[in-house]
Amino acid sequence: MAMKRNGKSPASSESDESVMFFRDVSLGPHETRLRFRLIHFWEAQNPVKKTLIGLEMLLIDEQGTVIQGFIPPGRIKKYLPEMKRGSVYELINFYGSKNKPMYRVADHIATVSFAWNSELSVLHDIPIPFDEDRFRMHSYEDFEANCDLKGDLYDVLGHMKLVDGQALTERPTIDEAKLATTRHIMVHVQSHEGPVMKLYLWDQAATDFCKKFKSYENTPTVLLVTAVNTKRLGGNLALSSMSPTRVFMDYDVQPTIDYFAWYVTLLSSNPEIAKQVSAEVVTKRETMTISDIFSYMTLESAKDAFFECTATIDDVVHGSAWYYIACTGCHSKATKGANSLICTNPRCVKDTTAGVAQYRAKISVYDSSEQGFFVLLGDAGFQLTGRHASELVSSYFEANKDKGPDHEVPVPEALISIVGQTHKFCVKVTDHNFSGNTRAITVTKILPPETSSPTKGSVDNAIAATSMEAVQTGSEVCGPSKSRGDSADEESKRTFDSVDPEKVKRARCEK
Repeated sequence: MAMKRNGKSPASSESDESVMFFRDVSLGPHETRLRFRLIHFWEAQNPVKKTLIGLEMLLIDEQGTVIQGFIPPGRIKKYLPEMKRGSVYELINFYGSKNKPMYRVADHIATVSFAWNSELSVLHDIPIPFDEDRFRMHSYEDFEANCDLKGDLYDVLGHMKLVDGQALTERPTIDEAKLATTRHIMVHVQSHEGPVMKLYLWDQAATDFCKKFKSYENTPTVLLVTAVNTKRLGGNLALSSMSPTRVFMDYDVQPTIDYFAWYVTLLSSNPEIAKQVSAEVVTKRETMTISDIFSYMTLESAKDAFFECTATIDDVVHGSAWYYIACTGCHSKATKGANSLICTNPRCVKDTTAGVAQYRAKISVYDSSEQGFFVLLGDAGFQLTGRHASELVSSYFEANKDKGPDHEVPVPEALISIVGQTHKFCVKVTDHNFSGNTRAITVTKILPPETSSPTKGSVDNAIAATSMEAVQTGSEVCGPSKSRGDSADEESKRTFDSVDPEKVKRARCEK
């Protein structure tokens, strides 16, 4: 959604003073007022040095716009005593710093940073309504597409299948002594009727889950976890809690209430679903030949599924585009509008986009059983060629300046060079395959020759590395100031511009 970068909006009250809405917050110092509900706040810690980086917050204004907030460590004692989740506040004077590019919890370009002259006060009996919360749900497909990209932290909503390997047909027992040692709980969660996902809840999130789970008289079923990071562990998608993560269950918030009603309806029509809880069944990705996959696609009971398939690349199909222009935010297809590119994904926050080239290359493959066609998307193409599609497209136009903006780039040598290679592919079959519209199978990942299930040590290391990256990224934007008086000056001197390595460099590639 396009946002106004400057300007103030009048307050919706009898006061003659003005209040700036979050949609109008821009980078730089602001001597004005904000009004908001404090949804959540948490400490940003350096996990290695065990030092406090600052206090981060999630805020929502009366228009329902969400923005991230930050208080440097030297100012936390001043404001923390008055801070209570769910309360409404007024903030006078702040600095608009650039929102960090990695592990964000809000879409806004700016972060509201408390400056040396910021004044925070609680508002009571406010006639203006403020939403209590705002969630950013992702489906399995969304998480899979954005795995390991270190981007925004989105929320997952679904029903629990296993809690630490225990089925919910009988109430699971959570060993708190074990939790104190391992620091995490693993939950298998399924969003509607999609694939089951592994969800690792760490530290405070694990403790919150334990307390909330035990507080329910009946075994809770629905789980909403906010701000999760996606990693690939042992070749499988895994979700992991982060510092800003919150945990909700059956009747806690409206999304869980609505989902619970849907799940009860589902169980009433198909009670056997609750019994499908085997850890091996829900986590194993089956290995199949091309012939096996084609046979599966003809079954009446076939559903969306992921398989592993080892095949040899015979050719790259010519005569059709090997790339498409995608939204820079969600990587869905972007189409031409009157004056700009428009994202076709209705859930995307971007109304318009610059556009970036992404792989959609069709390749001919074979194994000992059959020949078929695979379609390489996104990271799968990069894994095979070592080069991003945007880089190849940009290089072609740089070398062929006489070509017009609508010229289709021919298949590059980087793709042709993969012919003859044998790989283990992670493939996905969908309703497009079941309906007979296409037999081409989508490749989501190129797997190493051997993959193994993640051990506790490998999971710990992966999450620790992720936490460190998040801390380093956050400190670049909201690093602690040396004194109360120089925070705004220091932040105003920082350079926030960065170069997206995947962005198409020529305008003609963006059309």
